[in-house]
Amino acid sequence: MTKSVFILCLMFVISCKNTEPPKPLSTIPSERQMKWHEMEFYAFVHFNMNTFSNMEWGLGSESPQLFNPTELDCRQWARVCKEAGLKGIIITAKHHDGFCLWPSVYTEHSVKNSPWKNGQGDVVKELAEACKEYGLKLGIYISPWDRNHADYGKPEYLEYFKNQLRELLTNYGEIYEVWFDGANGGTGWYGGANENRKIDNRTYYEWETIHKIVRELQPNACMFSDAGPDIRWVGNEEGWARETNWCMLNRDSVMPGNVPEIEWLRSGQENGSHWVPAEVDVSIRPGWYYHPYEDHKIKTLPQLLDIYYNSVGRNASLLINFPVDKRGLIHENDAQRIIELAEALKMDFAKDLAFNKKVNASETRENSKKYKAGNITDGNPKTYWTTDDEIVSASVTIDFGQPAEFNRILLQEYIPLGQRVKQFSVEAYINMEWKPIANQTTIGRKRILRFQNVTASKLRLTIEDAKASPVISNIEVYKAPKVLVAPEITRNKEGVITISNFDAGLDIFYTVNGNAPDAYSLKYTEPFDLQGKAEIKAIAVDSITGQKSEIAQKYFDKSAVKWKFKIRPGIEGNEVYAFDGDVNTSVKEKFDTSSIFEIDLGEILEIRGFSYLPDQERWNPGVIFNYEFYISLDGVNWGNPVSSGEFANIQNSPVWQKKMFEPVKGRFVKLKALSPAYENGYVGIAEFDIITR
Repeated sequence: MTKSVFILCLMFVISCKNTEPPKPLSTIPSERQMKWHEMEFYAFVHFNMNTFSNMEWGLGSESPQLFNPTELDCRQWARVCKEAGLKGIIITAKHHDGFCLWPSVYTEHSVKNSPWKNGQGDVVKELAEACKEYGLKLGIYISPWDRNHADYGKPEYLEYFKNQLRELLTNYGEIYEVWFDGANGGTGWYGGANENRKIDNRTYYEWETIHKIVRELQPNACMFSDAGPDIRWVGNEEGWARETNWCMLNRDSVMPGNVPEIEWLRSGQENGSHWVPAEVDVSIRPGWYYHPYEDHKIKTLPQLLDIYYNSVGRNASLLINFPVDKRGLIHENDAQRIIELAEALKMDFAKDLAFNKKVNASETRENSKKYKAGNITDGNPKTYWTTDDEIVSASVTIDFGQPAEFNRILLQEYIPLGQRVKQFSVEAYINMEWKPIANQTTIGRKRILRFQNVTASKLRLTIEDAKASPVISNIEVYKAPKVLVAPEITRNKEGVITISNFDAGLDIFYTVNGNAPDAYSLKYTEPFDLQGKAEIKAIAVDSITGQKSEIAQKYFDKSAVKWKFKIRPGIEGNEVYAFDGDVNTSVKEKFDTSSIFEIDLGEILEIRGFSYLPDQERWNPGVIFNYEFYISLDGVNWGNPVSSGEFANIQNSPVWQKKMFEPVKGRFVKLKALSPAYENGYVGIAEFDIITR
C-alpha cells in the first residue's frame, strides 16, 4: 500500500469514527411504530352480522341465527391479499351490534349460537391460521360501543369489554394492530331496553387501562383510534391524506370520537407532542359491509391508483377494506380489481432509474463519507445523507449520465431521527436548463410525486426548510406506464359529447357509426355536439408504445335538449338531473300513490322503449320497483300504460333497466311508480332515456 493510499484510508476511518450522527428530534417513532410503517398497505375485512342483515350499523337485536355463511374461506381472503401485495388483515371481530366472530365465553351473542358449523366455528381462529399460512400479519377490530349488551353505559360493561379484549389478544397469536372505532354511544337494543344511551367517551372506557391491557398482552401491537395512541385516523373515509402530512400530533388534545379540529388528523401537527402517524381507511366499495346492490360499484383502477398515491404517497399507510359477502368470500369483482391495482403498481415501480447513479450534494455533514449524498441511491434504507446541525437548507443532484424519461419520484426521510423536512422542491435539468417539477412541503417516511413525462439528464432535490438538518435516506425515480383503461363517454342535456380518460398523456380516438376505432379514427380533442342517434366507440392509445385500451361503447338516442321535466311538490333535485348525463345526480321523492315522473320531449317521436337508471345515492336512494309507463300526444289523454311490471332484482342490482314495446307515437311520457324497492319509501331517477331505434 502506498503512503498516499494509506493516508486516504486513515482519513476515511477517522472521519467515520468522529462524525456523530444528527441527534434525534424530541418526537420519534417507537420500534413498534417503525414495524407498522413498514407494513404500508394492508387489508380491512368487514364481515359480521351486518353482512347478513344487509346493514352498515346493526341495532344489536339481530338473532345469531342470521349468521350462516355458506362457503366461508379465510384462506381465500389471505390468498387474494397476498397476491395483491398486502401485508396484513384486520378483521371486524366485534362491530357496534355486539355480535362476536369468536366463541366468547362472556356472551351468548356470538358464532357459538349460530347455525354456521353448528355453533362450533371461530372466524378469528380460521383467519389467524390463514394469515400464518400466507405470511400475513393479523389485526383485530373490536368496537368499544356495543348495542347488544344490557350493561352498556354502566361500569359493569367495562369488565365485559376488557375480558373480550383479553380473549382476542391471548388466543390468536401475535397481533400487529388493535383498531378502536370512534363511534360510541347512541340508540340500541341494549338487552331489550331499546333506548338511547350516551357516554362520556373521554372517561367512560378508562382508556389508560385499556391501553395497558394491549401493551401487556401484545407489546408489539400498535393501537389505532382518533387519538392513537400509536396510529391516528386520517379524518376521512375517502382515501386521502393532505399533501402536508406530519406524523406528529398533540395526542392529549384528542380522544376517540372527540376531535376538536379535523385538520389535526388530516395534516398532523408540525410540533405535535407524540408520534401518531396517519392511517387511511377506505372501502373498495361505497359501503363497508357487503350489499349485493353495490356489486357494480367497485372502485375503478384509476380511483384506486389515486387512493394509493394520495395515501402511501403522502406519508400515510393504506387500509383497504373488502366487504366479504354472504358466502364468506371476497367477491370476485373486488378480488379482480385489487389484483389489477397490484399489477399496475408493479409496473409503476418496475425499474429505479436513480439506483446507484452519481449524486452530488451542496452540503454533507462534516464532509463525512458516512453521510455522503450517494447514500440516497444505494437502495439501503439504513443509510442516509445529512448536513451539519445548523444547516437546514441544502440540495442533492442525481446525474443519470444521459437523458432519462420519468414521471414518478419517490422520496424518504430517515424517520428514526424524526420527521424534519418542512419545504422542498424538485427540478429537472432539461436542455441545459433547470426547470421546476414540484414545490411541496412534507416528506416523512414516503412521499411519491406524480407528473407528466419529463426527459432530463439530471434531477435536483432542494430542501428549502427543515426542523433540523435534513436526513434523506432514499430517492427513487421511475417511468410509470400510461394507465390504459377504456375512456368514459357521456352526453349532457344539451347534446354535448364528452370523452374523458384517466391518463392525460394518452390520445383518444373514436367513431360515431359503431365501427371499432383505431389510431386512424377521429381524434378526440374537445367536447362536440351530437343531437341525433349515434353509437360511439372510443379507445385510449399510447402514441409512443402503440398500446390500446379496451373499447368504450355508448349508444345515444335523441338528445334531451328539448326535454322539460314536470316538477311537482315534494320532488327533490333539479329537474334536469333526470337526463343530464350525470349518474351521480337524481330527482326523487317520498313515494305515494301519485308518484309520477312526467317529461315533455318537445316533439312527437315514435317511441319503442325506455331506459331507467335508479337513484345511485348511497343513503336513502330512490328506486322504483313496480311501475307503469305511459305515452301521450298532448299530455292530457294518456290511455292505458304501454309497459308495466317490475324492474326485476333492482334492489340488489340498481343498474340500467331497459324496457321495450311496440312503437307508439307521442310527445309526452310519464313513469309512474307503483311501489318503492326499499323500505325507505323513496322513488327516483338518476338517468332516463327513450328508445326510438
